[in-house]
Parts: sequence; C-alpha cells; structure tokens
Amino acid sequence: MDNFIKELQIKIEKLENEINFKNGLISILSHDSKEMFGNFLQLIEALEQNVINEEDFFKLLPEVKNDARKNLQSVQDSTSWLKTQYGKFEIKPVKIMVMDLFQHLEEKYAVKLEEKKIKFCFKGDPNAFLTTDRLLLEYVLDKIFNNAVKYSFPNQYIYLQGVTEGDQVILSVIDFGTGMNKKYLSSIYTYDNPIFQGTAGEKGVGLSLKIVKNFISLMHGNIEIISSENNGTSVSLFLPNFYV
Repeated sequence: MDNFIKELQIKIEKLENEINFKNGLISILSHDSKEMFGNFLQLIEALEQNVINEEDFFKLLPEVKNDARKNLQSVQDSTSWLKTQYGKFEIKPVKIMVMDLFQHLEEKYAVKLEEKKIKFCFKGDPNAFLTTDRLLLEYVLDKIFNNAVKYSFPNQYIYLQGVTEGDQVILSVIDFGTGMNKKYLSSIYTYDNPIFQGTAGEKGVGLSLKIVKNFISLMHGNIEIISSENNGTSVSLFLPNFYV
C-alpha cells in the first residue's frame, strides 16, 4: 500500500508540473502576442490619424521588429516543446562528438559573435563524445549559447567545455558577461522570473530555459547554473550516455 501511495504521489506531482508548464506556456504566448500586435496596431493607427508622421513611424519600426522577433522565438520554442508532448516521444540516441557541437555553434552564431567581437573557444577533451538525442541536445545547447552571446560584453570570451566523468559527460557553456544576482537563480525556471536585456539591447524571451529544463529531464540529465552579477555565467549539463 505504501508503494502504491508513493507511486500515486509521483504521478500526481508529474501531472501538476505538466499542467503548470502548459498554463505558463499559454500565458506567455498570449501576453507576448497581445503586446506585439497591440503595439503594432497602435503604431499604424497613430500614423493613419496623423498623430505621428512617417519619419517617426519608420524610426519606431526597429522596435516593432525586435518585438516580432521575440514573439516568433516564443512560438518556435513552444513548437519544439509540443513535438515532445504529443504522441509517444522516445529518445533517439546517436553518437555525437562534442567538437561537432562546438563547430555547429561556431558556424550558426558566426555573425553574432563577429558583431560583438566575441571569441568562442573549446576547452576539454577534443575526442569527447556522448550518445543521446541530437534534437533535444542541439536545442538545449542553442538556447544556452544564445543567452551567453546575448549577455556577453564585447571583446570577451565564451567557452564550450566538454569533460567525461565515468558514464556521464559534462557540457558547460561559460561566459564573462552580465551574469545575474543570486536572488534570481531560484526563480529562473519559473514564470515569474525577470526578463533581462542583452548587452546590445537584445530582448529576452523568458520561455527558453523552462523548455531547456524539460528537455534535459527527457535526456535523464541535470543542469547547474552558476552566475555572478557582472562576472558572467556558467551553465553545465550533466548528461548520461545512452547506448544504442
């Protein structure tokens, strides 16, 4: 009976977490959509009613563009997450070289790295590899690295570090950017966490890390974030190797 009650409590807790996640997802998407389309509509109406002139209208378009980009990112993030929720999602383990992940990020973010004059380097074992789901891992690393670039100061370094310890691989993205106050770390995966602005004015989405944590749990891994305000952030993934 005790085992039955324990299993039931675990199932209830899992369902509650899923419900909270979905409710939070709907809330974020609804809020962002209303904000973006509301601002855009007000801008058009102001032009039509001659409240602002065409010159001011076009000056405000970059801000609308940033809002649209943020909103699109939220939709893409939620779509990625939904793919793992409908139907029976199963891990598809493949062998992935850590250096391949480094090169993938280096190529994908070449323009952004150049814009901020950020140097991206690899640390650790260049022959390290892990066997896990590529779709989930690439999504997780992309979101973590995107934040590292966003919150890094110009002319700084970002490192991808790969270390093998027993039957697990530790992947860390280390930056020397704005970091965050320790008081925010406990709420970083909730829906009440603050949205920070990047060092070049980039807007945060507020959804990515919640999905990242969900994806890491699907890979049976853990995440650890160490951050210090104005000194940078280190995000480490502790991932077990799945064997085909």
